[in-house]
Amino acid sequence: MRLFRRSRKSEDVPDPRTAWPEQPVPEDAAAAAVTFWEAWFALLPEVSAALGDREPHRVEHDLCTIVEALHPRLHFSLDRGHRAIYSLVLTGQEDPELRPYTDAWKAAAPEEDAIWEYHDSVPPVPDPSEVTVNLGETRIALADVRVTAKVDESAGRVDVTVFHPLIGELRPETRTTMTFLPLDATLGERVAAERLGKVELVTEAQDGRLTLLELREVVGRLGSPTPGNVGTPG
Repeated sequence: MRLFRRSRKSEDVPDPRTAWPEQPVPEDAAAAAVTFWEAWFALLPEVSAALGDREPHRVEHDLCTIVEALHPRLHFSLDRGHRAIYSLVLTGQEDPELRPYTDAWKAAAPEEDAIWEYHDSVPPVPDPSEVTVNLGETRIALADVRVTAKVDESAGRVDVTVFHPLIGELRPETRTTMTFLPLDATLGERVAAERLGKVELVTEAQDGRLTLLELREVVGRLGSPTPGNVGTPG
């Protein structure tokens, strides 16, 4: 899944000595959400044509602009859907300050149909073991990821380690992506944020390792977390 942020043309980039302008944040999230959907439907013919031609970059700048108008820190993606042909995902990456905007966006969303489905966080993929991602020049098959899971039943959370045989080939800056990408693909962004505690990337396989689908089963068996014990993944 490709995540986009605001796209700026080269002529829009200010002198590097100039402070980057602060982007305004709408005070009324509900009104901003309505404005977003009006702009989305106006742009939809161009989006459909770009996707049909397999050239989503043609509408990236315009979509970034209307997402930024809702909130400048939101991310979005266009991808294949699970229930429909395409999906539109708008995510605050589980930042609580952005939740009112994604909640308002989802509440104002149109009914899903055969063409489009809408998500206010990155959803899990049906089978992460079928996914291969490119991290730099290295192709990472998620089927080869192995994790360990230490369950805290009272908190309803799981501490995990993440391992892949090719981890040594990744640059340091891409290792963080390798830590969380398989977990978000397996559990979905929101469940991963709510259910995972300490998350650590390891360079050697650990005892008691699980596949990603086995991790999904472990997390799925958890009961409701104890109030006050849910926080941000470490």
